[in-house]
Amino acid sequence: MTHAKGFLSCGWFLLLNQCNQKNNRNRMNETNQTNQMSTTMKMPQMFGIGFIALLLGATPACSQTEPPPPQGAASAAPVELRDGEQKFTANCSACHGAGGVGTKQGPPLVHKVYEPNHHGDAAFQRAAANGVKSHHWQFGDMPKIDAVKPDDVEQIVKYVRWLQKQAGIF
Repeated sequence: MTHAKGFLSCGWFLLLNQCNQKNNRNRMNETNQTNQMSTTMKMPQMFGIGFIALLLGATPACSQTEPPPPQGAASAAPVELRDGEQKFTANCSACHGAGGVGTKQGPPLVHKVYEPNHHGDAAFQRAAANGVKSHHWQFGDMPKIDAVKPDDVEQIVKYVRWLQKQAGIF
């Protein structure tokens, strides 16, 4: 009975309370260390996910203000598209880049913005005949291109569509 009274006494109660607080602090520290280790162990995974997100984020959207950097030369065009390729090189590549990848003077035509569902073939005809007010990019307005006729533009568009397919745009 004396032990029971002693156990319930204030001294024992304070001692037990201190031990419990110490144990709780130890558990909290262990939890924090585990969380820190867990976060540290997840950092490479988070970096990888962040890198993938960065790559996906780098895929330009319609409101893009600058074209993506050129992604290298396209493979040789098929024989039936060589006239369109030559006309593109002579009349379009100064601004739109070799292979349609864009330059500092003009946007890439090998881009989702110019896929057939967004800019149909007729849009290319109108652009060459009338010019285009700047609306997707910050390069300024495109002047009309007097040197190309509708038949030339048709061949150029076939070449550009082939480039877009090669790039997986559609």
